[in-house]
Amino acid sequence: MPRYKLLIEYDGTPFVGWQVQNNGVSVQGVLEAAIAAFCGGPAPGEPAPGEPASGEGVAVRGAGRTDTGVHALGQVAHVDLPREISPDTVRDATNAHLRPHPVAVLAAEIVPDTFDARFSAVRRHYLYRIVDRRPPLVLERNRAWRVGRPLDAEAMHRAAQALVGRHDFTTFRAAECQAKSPVKTLDRLDVHRFGQEIQVIAEARSFLHHQVRSMVGTLVQVGQGRWPEHFVGRALEACDRKACGPVAPPDGLYLVRVDY
Repeated sequence: MPRYKLLIEYDGTPFVGWQVQNNGVSVQGVLEAAIAAFCGGPAPGEPAPGEPASGEGVAVRGAGRTDTGVHALGQVAHVDLPREISPDTVRDATNAHLRPHPVAVLAAEIVPDTFDARFSAVRRHYLYRIVDRRPPLVLERNRAWRVGRPLDAEAMHRAAQALVGRHDFTTFRAAECQAKSPVKTLDRLDVHRFGQEIQVIAEARSFLHHQVRSMVGTLVQVGQGRWPEHFVGRALEACDRKACGPVAPPDGLYLVRVDY
């Protein structure tokens, strides 16, 4: 069975997240259904008409399990198909069956069966967008976090450097995180201002559940002048979820790129 690597873009607003769940529509679920539609087989757990579910079928495996409302500019997934099809056809046929969901396959390519979208990844790049203005967002609604008071982006950037490196990130880890260890190596955490928009760029091989949003929410405390800069390092050292600032909403988070 040939294996395909897919480059995927999506608006996470209407989805319960990347992963298939019982409480709503997921990105993974609509992709599996779309690919199964042109390959002639059911998606996992979705029976053909009049047949019981077998749990077998087209299975799409992603590089990152983005949460409800989180977007992607460059999610990567792999899928094994029953026969070889040209990559352009895989891309175009999948997109045709994805309508009207806000998901698009940007590119497809055949890869060795040793390639795994999740476990072969060596770095993941995330972007978090904040707009610090009083008026509500209209065109950027559900695309960025509006903070209604000016933020000190330079102070946020300085404070963020305390988190770069290999640390125990328990403070910035969701209670339901399933990672075996809270120790991660954060390669980059930069904060830059572009007009009314502040961008937080985070890079690492892997992240804990809610880690980026937790770090951003904590840095906003600094940007608003509620925390001195050194409190971020102190929160990290506490290894206590209670030491974290409020978790930033999912709207502003984007999975930008995955490196292999």
